[in-house]
Amino acid sequence: MSFKKQLILLALITGFNYSCDKSTSDEFEEVNGHVETRLLSAISVVSAQDSYENSNVLFLYDGENKLTTVTKDNDTGIFSYDNGELANVTSGGGNLSIEELYQSPYDAFEYGEVMEYDDNGNPYILKFIEERYNYMSGNMEPYYYTAQVTYDDKPNLFYKTMEAGGLIDVMDGVRLNFSIAPQSQDIVKAKALFFNNNPSQIIYKNEEGEVEYVVNISYVYDGDYPTSATVTSAYTDGGETNTYTVSFSYRSN
Repeated sequence: MSFKKQLILLALITGFNYSCDKSTSDEFEEVNGHVETRLLSAISVVSAQDSYENSNVLFLYDGENKLTTVTKDNDTGIFSYDNGELANVTSGGGNLSIEELYQSPYDAFEYGEVMEYDDNGNPYILKFIEERYNYMSGNMEPYYYTAQVTYDDKPNLFYKTMEAGGLIDVMDGVRLNFSIAPQSQDIVKAKALFFNNNPSQIIYKNEEGEVEYVVNISYVYDGDYPTSATVTSAYTDGGETNTYTVSFSYRSN
């Protein structure tokens, strides 16, 4: 998926409005109440296993606190505005996704279909397809998986940053003129996958309902916003547990 669509979806980043008669912003405020505005300036992911897995995301803003660029490692997305509204996003082709941030080998938050929501409107059960090699046929074949996601009770840490980039307005129904315009279903999917709280566990199950992979995320909070998180992930059939430290920095007021 292109960087500009990933930016709409944002760890991976993007929260959902499960009720079609409510906007994304209304749903978020209903779940979380008044939330202090703190804008992300950087995210750092450090692997305990392999420094090659380390990653950095930088967020820059203009004098009016509008998001202007998001840079992941060497790829940059540039936001431009017209009369105060987001008009265009151009990019260098990189990726920014929730599951990449949390070091999952699956793509549920990129390609998944939401089957069930929790009481706060967060995507709870997602169904998605992964291709696997069939040794009998010698071909790659589709297999259905589900992801079961649970959340803590803190507000989505990306929400205010997305709002500063005009992305919440997009999901609230404002038209967006990309150089290659996204299809309406892309925004519908972004709304469907948007979560109001922060993921704390993702359990991946195969077609038989067997658990194959588990990701756990433990946050350290300063008020409503995390300053760091420890991510542990492992396959259930044995092998090592992978550990990652995620640091969150915010723009000074």
